[in-house]
Amino acid sequence: MRTVHVEPPSEIGRRDGLSYALFRPDGDPLGGVASVHGAGSCKENHFDFARACRAAGLAAVAFDQRGHGESEGALDGRAIADVATIAGLLPPGAVAVRGSSMGGYLALVAGQALGAVAVVAICPASAGMLARGLRERRFSFRADEPSLTRFLSEHDATAAAAGLGERVLLLHAEGDEQVPVTHSRELHAAAPGSRLVVVPGGHHQSVQHDQELQALSVRFIARAMREGVD
Repeated sequence: MRTVHVEPPSEIGRRDGLSYALFRPDGDPLGGVASVHGAGSCKENHFDFARACRAAGLAAVAFDQRGHGESEGALDGRAIADVATIAGLLPPGAVAVRGSSMGGYLALVAGQALGAVAVVAICPASAGMLARGLRERRFSFRADEPSLTRFLSEHDATAAAAGLGERVLLLHAEGDEQVPVTHSRELHAAAPGSRLVVVPGGHHQSVQHDQELQALSVRFIARAMREGVD
């Protein structure tokens, strides 16, 4: 039997009621990445990506959104401000945002608001999909429905992608049973210079933990960081 040693986060804590785990590389990081989980998920599901970032010389932070995991309160209209709060834990320098599903939507709208140098959106939901799921009580997380509904009506992923342009990398499984791949194709068409990778088959969560696609995401982010420095 082979023993595998997994390096723990560099720091675990709480900021403004948000539970987080910060991963720091040895030496000065090239930049920092805020990772945003999907509906009903938690920060631990993004630790594999955070470790991949750390191995590539990037700092990374994953957190529990409000209404999830160990964070306080309910998910509400503070969603972008919460991403900004967590990104503030990263070392000074360029910031990227990566998210999946609902987190992919938030990566786009928060990435635009924060001036991120790169955004990786995995099987990103739309505001309309999320609002419908909220109305139909399909989500298990705690939510302030009026506040979150208003937030979703005011923040459109397509407009955010268009503003980010070439800073966007979209990853989607063709077999996604929850968010149709057509949504990522529409985002790609709206964002000049963006990159779209569609994987045959798969399902809603398969792309998030694919090591090859994680490596692609890390390279995309690192390249944007270096170009920002240059």
